[in-house]
Amino acid sequence: MGKSRGKPAEAVAQIERIPPMKKRISSETAGVRGAEEAIRALHRFGQHFLVDRNVLAEIVERSAAGPGDTVLEVGPGQGVLTRALLEREIDCLHAVELDERMKPGLEALAAWEPRLKLHWGDALRLDYPAELVPFPSKVVANIPYNITTPLIWQLLAFARLGLTYHLYMVQKEAADRLAAPADTRERYPLGVTLEVMGAVARVRKVPASCFRPAPRVESALVEIVIQRHHELTCDPLWSELLHRAFAHRRKTLLNNLKGFRGPEDWAGFLAGAGVDPRARAEDLEGDVWLALYHALKKQFRAETMMGKGSATCRIV
Repeated sequence: MGKSRGKPAEAVAQIERIPPMKKRISSETAGVRGAEEAIRALHRFGQHFLVDRNVLAEIVERSAAGPGDTVLEVGPGQGVLTRALLEREIDCLHAVELDERMKPGLEALAAWEPRLKLHWGDALRLDYPAELVPFPSKVVANIPYNITTPLIWQLLAFARLGLTYHLYMVQKEAADRLAAPADTRERYPLGVTLEVMGAVARVRKVPASCFRPAPRVESALVEIVIQRHHELTCDPLWSELLHRAFAHRRKTLLNNLKGFRGPEDWAGFLAGAGVDPRARAEDLEGDVWLALYHALKKQFRAETMMGKGSATCRIV
């Protein structure tokens, strides 16, 4: 089985040899479900099933999943990417699925393949550390576009547990925002966080024709590698600071941060941290945001030592 990148033709050939799920499971189990194509995508779940085998092969090759890897897939749907990942020599594959119409097929696949562990429910509410044993080091997923931002925020918190590689199929607009540099309109809190914690790469655009049903927008494959500050998103102060600063994009940092817990004189605090109070949130580089965050934490600690700290301030 191929493990190295750069051999898409071999990967496609491997995927082409994967029999449909209904041929890989027992006839008794196959009889309780219809053909895979009979399951219709539901809008409320944001479902768009990937059907292009070349794109599927590129996802699997790009992930470089292999021996020693435990992988997480969110939204396996009919199991197309699931089966391709299981063709790799990975140790374990966790699949989180909300749509219980997929149960017969996925459970049959799990019965055939013991490395597959299924978790039924909302990916935004799952207790990942408790449920995912062993814990994954990689997540590879064609995720529902309507949960892209909250899901990535949630999974970033597990970098401290070793989940440091992310490969997602997302809406192209979302990919642009995730990788947006400073001083661009696409800049937003999650993109800033990814810049501070590691690296983001837009691997390729994926046309709507690669999905069934075809979405109304283009998609993109985006790769995230967490390299530093693994516990950053565990501190609510980081997220609160960014979301407050970006709350009104046309306003300056000073106007957005006035009233936010912390300094009474935000103009002086920003200037003291080397930040122009007249700047807008999208203008700042990641290292400036990190410096501002640390300065704010330092002030909280100082006020706490002096007995002025707010009871609601949580420093993690």
